[in-house]
Amino acid sequence: MKKIDFITLGCSKNLVDSEYIMSQLESAGFHVEHDADVLTGDIAVVNTCGFIADAQEESVNMILQLAQRKAEGKLERLYVMGCLSARFMKELGQEIPEVDRYFGKFNWTELMEELGHTYNLQDKYHRHLTTPSHYAYVKISEGCNRHCAYCAIPIMTGKHKSRPVEDILDEVWYLVGKGVSEFQVIAQELTYYGIDLYGERKIAALVDSMAKIPGVHWIRLHYAYPTDFPMELLAVMRQNNNVCRYIDIALQHSSDRILKAMNRHITEAETRKLIQDMREAVPGIHIRTTLMVGYPSETDDDFKSLCRFVKDMRFERMGAFAYSHEAGTPAEKQYQDDVPEDVKQARLSKLMRIQQNISAEIQESKIGQVMQIVIDRIEGDYYIGRTEFDSPEVDPEVLVKKSSASLQPGKYYNALITGADDFDLYGEILNS
Repeated sequence: MKKIDFITLGCSKNLVDSEYIMSQLESAGFHVEHDADVLTGDIAVVNTCGFIADAQEESVNMILQLAQRKAEGKLERLYVMGCLSARFMKELGQEIPEVDRYFGKFNWTELMEELGHTYNLQDKYHRHLTTPSHYAYVKISEGCNRHCAYCAIPIMTGKHKSRPVEDILDEVWYLVGKGVSEFQVIAQELTYYGIDLYGERKIAALVDSMAKIPGVHWIRLHYAYPTDFPMELLAVMRQNNNVCRYIDIALQHSSDRILKAMNRHITEAETRKLIQDMREAVPGIHIRTTLMVGYPSETDDDFKSLCRFVKDMRFERMGAFAYSHEAGTPAEKQYQDDVPEDVKQARLSKLMRIQQNISAEIQESKIGQVMQIVIDRIEGDYYIGRTEFDSPEVDPEVLVKKSSASLQPGKYYNALITGADDFDLYGEILNS
């Protein structure tokens, strides 16, 4: 039995792709290890990310590491797929010829054929889950029809392509049967879902149908777009207790001038109203957003506007990153990358310091509340859990002393929140 090391880099959408392919490889008779701490496989497959410069560098470094293993005779074959490969296949082939073959993001059947097997299209829901057994990511669409000036994703993934409602619901039923109770719904542009297939937005109807499936305990929504946001989705969130009061919506900036240059089709005033409407429609909703600093021509005044915006909006969850010039994007063609790197990093640090203070205040306000948590794992002296407001790996966690209760990963408990730091909470279980 040949052993394959499968390495996934980048976002959870890539992870879902890897899970489908690994299941196919196992059915074909391979032994598959995912993101192993020590790489010992006869064959390696790298599913790459090509979103921004840091992610590209990480992907290239991994490919080079495996190419060295091959040169040393420790690896028989090396394959590269995914976003970076789709975007720079010719260049990668010239720079790293040790790779046996490069594939695009969706050439799964060709990868299987290269390994001497056929991709089984009848096995379309089967996945080698890499997450803890109680949660999974469900990708409802691929690609994006937006044309944000800075973004290379449409170059790599193409136009928005929704999965049929029936396929998604069948997959959720399948996963529930495997013991999954928490579902992270993901897409590049969640709120566009359905337009290409049905001529109208279907995200609200899809989530409502998912919520009706027995065994679905939590549904959490990722990667919405602010322009033309479907407010009916919030009604579904309010009406279904198992749809988490949580939305991940990238806003990128607040300055009208920068938003226009980014081709975001929204203003600061419209964004502020959207956030206000969300909070009125779903009391207690936690909004996660991502912001960008250092976009071409961003001035001190633009950045001050962004800082005011963050202070006013008080996002429960916020990440930020510095702009990088991405080849082939409209911004790369139209603008000079004219904000110095040290300025970008200083702005990024300041913005995150503002958010750290806001996060600390929000977390402290939860002390004394009783919140339902799911236990993900045991780490040192603590059980590590999350509330409905916390997505895995990116959001705060709830720490429960092991000595205070006997808990099972994947189970849900009511916890009294007894303490907080800048990001995480501490709790005591009430119903163990």
